[in-house]
Amino acid sequence: MKTIFEKTSGVSGVGFNECKLGDFLPEELLRKDSIGLPQLSELEVLRHYKELSDRNFCIEKGFYPLGSCTMKYNPKVNELLASLEGFANLHPMQSDEDSQGALELMYKLQEKLKYITGMDAVSLQPAAGAHGELTGMMVIKKYFEVKGETNRTKVIIPDSAHGTNPASAKMCGFEIVEVKSNEKGQVDVEALKSLLDENVAAIMMTNPNTLGIFEENVLEISKLMHDNGSLLYYDGANFNAIMGWTNPALMGFDVVHLNLHKTFATPHGGGGPGAGPIGVVEKLKDFLPSPVIAFDGGKYYREYNIPHTIGKVRSFYGNFGVLVRAYAYILMMGSNLKLASADAVLNANYIKEKLKGAYDIPYDVPCMHEFVICGEKQHHQGVSTLGIAKRLMDSNCHPPTVYFPLIVHEALMIEPTETESKAVLDEFIDTMLKIAREIEENPEEVLKSPQTTPIKKVDETLAARQPNLTFKGN
Repeated sequence: MKTIFEKTSGVSGVGFNECKLGDFLPEELLRKDSIGLPQLSELEVLRHYKELSDRNFCIEKGFYPLGSCTMKYNPKVNELLASLEGFANLHPMQSDEDSQGALELMYKLQEKLKYITGMDAVSLQPAAGAHGELTGMMVIKKYFEVKGETNRTKVIIPDSAHGTNPASAKMCGFEIVEVKSNEKGQVDVEALKSLLDENVAAIMMTNPNTLGIFEENVLEISKLMHDNGSLLYYDGANFNAIMGWTNPALMGFDVVHLNLHKTFATPHGGGGPGAGPIGVVEKLKDFLPSPVIAFDGGKYYREYNIPHTIGKVRSFYGNFGVLVRAYAYILMMGSNLKLASADAVLNANYIKEKLKGAYDIPYDVPCMHEFVICGEKQHHQGVSTLGIAKRLMDSNCHPPTVYFPLIVHEALMIEPTETESKAVLDEFIDTMLKIAREIEENPEEVLKSPQTTPIKKVDETLAARQPNLTFKGN
């Protein structure tokens, strides 16, 4: 496909009234040479960008089983609500008196998230999941500093954790200590016991974990940590698996972040925007980012007077449009949030059982919202996990996450979400089974993929060593 510069036809799609800019601008500010923009008619420009959009894969185009931050359906009514003039055109520096509607929405969203997570206080400021992690770890660090326990410099992280967990803790100055998984794919409690000492500040856990397995010993882990004077951090990336059935507070966690851009159906992809609110238990609420949204019974306002706040972590107050969408989704779903989790779990187990046999299942137990298969058998037959992913692209399906979690060789993490029909799931299952047969009978055909995408099979070594990332025009 040609770039828009290569399509230049010499026809301008914009006309200007004749005027002399020198009448309005000083001479030194006037451009002396051509701006170099492509010259096309309005229709040519529209067709160019329509062609680009047609080549892009999106949730409206096909199945998107990408764990762990899957693109689920984003209700279009939420887009309408977020674009309402009073929300979209409200300046973030408006006074509290002139922003009562927006502040009320944020306050009520905080209250909903407190109820859903079981936490005692919530901040909506963090801009995404990893940012929520960082904010939570900053709260934990400040908590121990105020207590005078500056010796608590270690954070324990399971070997199956999201890569952002150790990164977030390390950015706060903590030493990362890895705890191994047991034969069930869960935190090895005995290994954890051997790591506990007076220098441990916290453990960061995802439950269910990145294997899609519920940590059945979470209450024992919680007691061990608290008895050690340590805290528990809950990575909420997989919260959509348990929403309405249990919550981090019941499991004994002290800090939690949520991915509003995943669990609560706001668009996520291409880098954002997102929202990663954090919730904390009572003893940590005075360490939240400033300001929090408060209500005095008469008006809503931004409360800056927080005794031990870690300060502001986001310009203004987060990605407001995402907050609007999430609040609308929660109001729309109500108690059906519980059914969304149930359907996500059901869909994942359905696919897992159908693929069993054709692919290895490293942890063959009932899963939660996602599961991991192992492509070792296919790798020995000549096609790696990456090859399977590329073959899937020929079937109008976005590939699942590959090579994660790292504790599974040739891993494919499949997360179907709750929003896909059985017909879509069956089509995906049939495709995966077909690929397994192809690898057995004719692996060379799979190795040619992708064959139907705008960019076909490329020389991966050349693409990595000599990437062509920019257009070089005349």
